[in-house]
Amino acid sequence: MKKEDLRRVFMGTPEFAVETLDALVKNDYNVVAVVTQPDKPVGRHGSVLQASAVKQYALDHSLPVLQPVKMKDEEFLQQLRSFNANLQVVVAFRMLPEVVWDMPEYGTFNVHAALLPQYRGAAPINWAIINGETRTGVTTFFLDHDIDTGRVIMQLPFDIHNDYNMENVYDGLMRLGADICLQTIEKIIASDGHPDAMPQEEMITSGEQLKPAPKIFKDTCRIDWTKPAKQVYDFIRGLSPIPGAWTMLTLPGGKDTVLKVYSAACEQKSFNAEPGTLFVDGRRLMVTCGESTSLKLSEVQLAGKKRMAASDFLNGIKGLEGCIVK
Repeated sequence: MKKEDLRRVFMGTPEFAVETLDALVKNDYNVVAVVTQPDKPVGRHGSVLQASAVKQYALDHSLPVLQPVKMKDEEFLQQLRSFNANLQVVVAFRMLPEVVWDMPEYGTFNVHAALLPQYRGAAPINWAIINGETRTGVTTFFLDHDIDTGRVIMQLPFDIHNDYNMENVYDGLMRLGADICLQTIEKIIASDGHPDAMPQEEMITSGEQLKPAPKIFKDTCRIDWTKPAKQVYDFIRGLSPIPGAWTMLTLPGGKDTVLKVYSAACEQKSFNAEPGTLFVDGRRLMVTCGESTSLKLSEVQLAGKKRMAASDFLNGIKGLEGCIVK
């Protein structure tokens, strides 16, 4: 089978998925349709509908677009069947029912931003950094009934440097995801639709603990200053720049306000104070953490204000010495 003979439907929504779709289009793979989320209302009153990044790309390249509200809707299923796809490719989309993922003769594979079986779930990039991992990667696997549990086709690793935040790793895995998608399709073509794929159960070593990657919510992003500085540092960079780690700052005078922290640095210097106590050390804004460790805040954002360097923040607010974040 030639690659142009293989009919593919692509499913995805955010910018992360666009990189892979672009690679398919630019390398002359036969993408017969694109499935993405319905347009979302935006603006002050929600009166404007905004298309997903994948839809915008698809329209720019004259690709048919389907936007089902419900994946089991019979009209959508009939439309999907009409494209006679041999294969479906999923990148950063949503959970699919069996009637969808089992439709093509060669099945449906997903590009996941982690080295499965570790970090199954909606936010694998964030959690890998939060947990202090030094390596992650991308995985392609065939979809089955459960989330991120299908047979693994390929994996490619990616090193997480100590100064990388979520944005750095996201960009790296976005590009790597496009590469592994093309390589996976080549394997599928070479094997006439039946590439070697390993059950994830066989990849789990004895005693290995699987780390989940659940969806990130606002409460998930609150900083726990009782943890050692290195753990707090990893937590901050794992959520930077979006959605952003935050804490409650008690300002001079007693007013509480939200403070987002976008970047920081671990310090050897320790202060004899409870975790979450602020110290001004010259032009540096320090905060105490657990186990007698400390963190230097580098970039912060006070509620209602712009993001700024901590040194500029110190210029704007006096009397922060001894204030508490919690």
